Amino acid sequence: MNGPGRRLPKWLAGALMPMTIAGPASAATPAPTATPPDQQQVQRGEQVYARCQACHALAQDRVGPHHCGLLGRRAGSVPGFAYSQAMKDSRITWNEKTLNQFLSGPLKAVPGTSMTYDGVPDAKDRADLIAYLRYANESAQCRQSAAAQR
Repeated sequence: MNGPGRRLPKWLAGALMPMTIAGPASAATPAPTATPPDQQQVQRGEQVYARCQACHALAQDRVGPHHCGLLGRRAGSVPGFAYSQAMKDSRITWNEKTLNQFLSGPLKAVPGTSMTYDGVPDAKDRADLIAYLRYANESAQCRQSAAAQR
């Protein structure tokens, strides 16, 4: 479903709903640890992520490594994935800033990377994509993937 009125996938809507607080936080309702997501931004980010799916998936390795658990992970560290030496040596830990820099020009950010995609030139598209990845990480698919890796 594309266009106005499009709904979030059930797994994502479920992940977003508990973060909406309609009043002062009480002992029974913990305050959110992050700013509640902009659902439209996450939806736009999901659309941008469609470009990534030629090589990546959330919970499984493909031509590129999986994206569940990406934020906070060291670049080149997914066990069993055949990274370029440049990525392994990059010393990058993925966070919103490093991911934004990398996605703006992967070949410039990590010369020698095997990721041949030119990146996401539009800053708004990158922000939307990062928002999507942040909240997709809370999906049942990513939780199951993380549990299986333990």
